[in-house]
Amino acid sequence: MQHEAASFKPDIVHAHIHEGALLGWTVRQTRGVPLVFDYQGSMTAEMLDHSFVKPNSPLLGPLKLLETRIDRAADAVITSSYNAEKSLRARIKDYSNRISTVADAVNTQAFAPPATSLERGACLALKRSLGIPADRRVVAYLGLLAPYQGTDLLLEAASIMIKDWGMNDLHFLVMGFPGVDRYRGQASSLGLNGAVTFPGRIPYADAPRFLALGDVAVAPKLSATEGAGKIGNYMAMGLPVVAFDTPISREYMGDLGVYARRGDSRSLAAKLREVLDSPDHYRQVGRQLRAHCVQDLSWQTATDHIEEVYEQARIRRANRPAHKAQSGARAADIGFSVLNLGVPGEGAPVKVRGRGKAR
Repeated sequence: MQHEAASFKPDIVHAHIHEGALLGWTVRQTRGVPLVFDYQGSMTAEMLDHSFVKPNSPLLGPLKLLETRIDRAADAVITSSYNAEKSLRARIKDYSNRISTVADAVNTQAFAPPATSLERGACLALKRSLGIPADRRVVAYLGLLAPYQGTDLLLEAASIMIKDWGMNDLHFLVMGFPGVDRYRGQASSLGLNGAVTFPGRIPYADAPRFLALGDVAVAPKLSATEGAGKIGNYMAMGLPVVAFDTPISREYMGDLGVYARRGDSRSLAAKLREVLDSPDHYRQVGRQLRAHCVQDLSWQTATDHIEEVYEQARIRRANRPAHKAQSGARAADIGFSVLNLGVPGEGAPVKVRGRGKAR
């Protein structure tokens, strides 16, 4: 990594997640360039959510200390939601302008509803290839499969809707990994054979085609500390979205979202039924969600915000007041190179793009 930095000679290090930020700190210390930390949520909270550590583990205290040191080390911190920004500020007692929010961006050109008869025909062909009857209404999920993602509760909701309420024209398209065999077994035990399809991991480039099969998208994530980038993709596809009622869900969708009680599979089923029983109304809601996404969550909007963060990080690292820096020139105007460290998310685009060099 140090060899890469020496050969590339970056002006800025953009580090993703805490592991990347720790590596970025070593580059910052050796090369004196600004470090921008792309904060994806609390490291220790995620470890607890994933059961990597237990609440009573003797490792938890040292890990929290390390996390705080990393959070405070960067010249600038970007969070993906205002909820995450608020939580981070409260935890490390930092209320400066070093921390700012740039929502996870969406490629709204790639993620878009089918617009031509050819594209709609391709959707029908894909539906057939997955074994989903043409007349089934589809509930679509795309993401990791895990309890903290709400996968178990989603299948319980499917059982309530199909087995208890007799909604036999439904099909649940549950896309993602890992644990496909486990969740296929759970669906079977709930009597959902033939009503749920698990296609496994979907390449990022193929995600729009698969999401286009949905009549409604679902985001049952339980974690209160992590982002919810899948909601932005759903919005860009023009799909109405049912999510558990969490601050991050409301931050994305506001009054346009449909919210179930967090952790309640029956409430989730009821909200999905509400959407499916009013298709005309919620198609319009889906169009409004897409318009909101295009306006506020596009790549260009995020790029402009990130470039502003870069320039402030350069100013802060140089210990210069903002009004004296480059006579007001921004990083994008004077040219810059960025070294990316860490992975911002499986299949997700790296946030750095456009006018500077990035590696």
